[in-house]
Amino acid sequence: MVFENAPGILSHAAIAGKKEADGPLGTDFDQTYDDTALGTASWEKAEAELQKEAVGLALDKGGLKADSVDVIFAGDLLNQCISSTFGLRDFGIPFLGQYGACSTMAQTLLLAGLVVDCGAAQLAAAVTSSHFCSAERQFRLPLEYGAQRTPTAQWTATASGCAIVGFGGKVKLQHALVGKISDLGIKDAANMGAAMAPSAAESLAAYFEDTGTRPVDFDAVFTGDLGSVGSELLRKLLSEENIDLERKHKDCGLMIYDRTEQDVHAGGSGCGCSASVLCGHILKNMESGNYKNILFAATGALMSPTSQQQGESIPGIAHVVHLVREQ
Repeated sequence: MVFENAPGILSHAAIAGKKEADGPLGTDFDQTYDDTALGTASWEKAEAELQKEAVGLALDKGGLKADSVDVIFAGDLLNQCISSTFGLRDFGIPFLGQYGACSTMAQTLLLAGLVVDCGAAQLAAAVTSSHFCSAERQFRLPLEYGAQRTPTAQWTATASGCAIVGFGGKVKLQHALVGKISDLGIKDAANMGAAMAPSAAESLAAYFEDTGTRPVDFDAVFTGDLGSVGSELLRKLLSEENIDLERKHKDCGLMIYDRTEQDVHAGGSGCGCSASVLCGHILKNMESGNYKNILFAATGALMSPTSQQQGESIPGIAHVVHLVREQ
């Protein structure tokens, strides 16, 4: 898809927890919390608070009011997207809930750009979140169980990111590609990177072919939370298509934590991982001119607790958004 009218990101905000604040990108987040519960009574309420804070701060930074936003696209990892609905219910913004697993930030940003570009909205918001404790409780085992994590496991980020899209801003949406569902039969819920890498390879290869570009044409190609296992697989899969991603590839799951100092095994994951890296580190560096032309390809594992319990494989998805800094 080509955004013919050049919608831009007017403001953005990234919120993170203590582990994320202690990582390499800690200073890029707009707000961080030492209290994992954010002063609430449950992990799920804490995650809803992350989205509430991200949207509120993005509006404040842009000098905007909630009633000026025509639509908000939001989603998360929890059943029925309860972090989004409960976190955003007080804003009174027309709401469209999304589920793309860890690809949700690219999906919501793509849709926000689409409705603004076609004239259906003047302002649209894109937001998502994740929380380590709420995700572990839903998808794996209660933290109290103390299960040992495998080397391929990734750490779900306690974070949220929000971007407000309209006409203006230094960073413009130029192109987008909607991914296809890919499933090569991976069933290990502790190996998300392997499940998502094929879809990332397929979407990026399709984008390069459609646009006649190569990785060297961009300052960086960011993927969302493939971690160490998925990143290696992605580069291998693309090399078989004669696409060399090695020098330009950066993975949000490998950027958000220091794997030598923080016990995150294969890296970070969760909707909030790529969202907070985009709305914190990436967009700030684009506005300052460090990046001028990037691809943001967030990836998601489209599984549920029910599908896992029934022995289903884990389908993957990856959406691509091309962002450029206005000269």
